[in-house]
Amino acid sequence: MRRRRRNCSVANNNAPRALTEEEQKRIKTLGSDLRLVWDAPTTSDRDRKELLRTLLEEVILKVERKESQADLILRWRGGTTTKLDLPLKRYQPQGPTTDEDTMSLLRRLAAHYSDDIIAGILNRQGRKTAYGERFTAQQVGSLRRYHEIPRFEPPRELSVEASLPIMKAAKILGVAASTLHRWLNAGLIAGEQLTPGAPWRIRITEELRNAFVDSAPPDYVPVLDAMRRLGISRQTVWQRVKRGELEALHVRKGQRKGLRIRVIDPPTGLFDQP
Repeated sequence: MRRRRRNCSVANNNAPRALTEEEQKRIKTLGSDLRLVWDAPTTSDRDRKELLRTLLEEVILKVERKESQADLILRWRGGTTTKLDLPLKRYQPQGPTTDEDTMSLLRRLAAHYSDDIIAGILNRQGRKTAYGERFTAQQVGSLRRYHEIPRFEPPRELSVEASLPIMKAAKILGVAASTLHRWLNAGLIAGEQLTPGAPWRIRITEELRNAFVDSAPPDYVPVLDAMRRLGISRQTVWQRVKRGELEALHVRKGQRKGLRIRVIDPPTGLFDQP
């Protein structure tokens, strides 16, 4: 019984005391003129923060970076709201920046290539970062995100005459990439290059598809046979194919796969020696 009385006495000592009539009057006066409390020299910054936490129920902030403006909504206890439009300082980059010519090229490349390929292209052209360093995929990605340049996304479906990198084009045509490189270097097929140092791309046309077959007709012969029958050099054979004077196919299967040239022997006359 004694312990219970002692605990009751401790609880009574910790209970908040009731405000006097004078104190209640002062609080009501301060509540009617908050600016007086806010600007009072005795009110510290910490007191002002506590006062805001007591009065504010919600703060909504929306930043419009392009307009350099922030929309601020203050929701006070009791339901009253205050809307403010605050101007923001325009960001001025400090220190060196990437030159505009490189940024313009990066925007063009980003529509076709990933960050690592773009870095390789910029390095092959001898371009440097704002700090004079070689480009990396991470640096290209940072520049792209900062300038809000979309990331390259490969198309899910290919168009009828899609322009593809050599590796993908070779896979579709069923040949080695080296074969397409040889045809490209010889001028037998046309390639596209977005900028010097960028990967070559080949447009997959129906004509190009028909140039790669599993077997060739009898009048298509290997290059050596074409040279012998026509009496011309290998280089001349390539040049005549390039000009469209000779037709060429690439056999992609069998033991004798490779380039075939169409050679039509002239008809034998009545008095020609066999």
